[in-house]
Amino acid sequence: MPRKRPTPEEIVARLRQVDVLTSQGKSVANAVRAIGTTQVTYYRWRREFGGLKSDQVRKLKNLEAENARLRRAVSDLTLDKMILKEAARGNF
Repeated sequence: MPRKRPTPEEIVARLRQVDVLTSQGKSVANAVRAIGTTQVTYYRWRREFGGLKSDQVRKLKNLEAENARLRRAVSDLTLDKMILKEAARGNF
């Protein structure tokens, strides 16, 4: 059975749990182990979602998806433009 990836909101909640546990005196290694992830995953999440709140994470993911969609549209239009230029020159 494949593992379920946590949603961005769950990631932010886990990062906050680690912050609480470390402020209570636990080491980062023990706090990360308590939330059930590895240290590598924790530091990757912290780099990506560090100071964000849940609503900000949701907005970030929506903007990233929209940015990817717009990049694809621009690349498609650029390709169409190049094809039309070649056809206009008569080099087909």
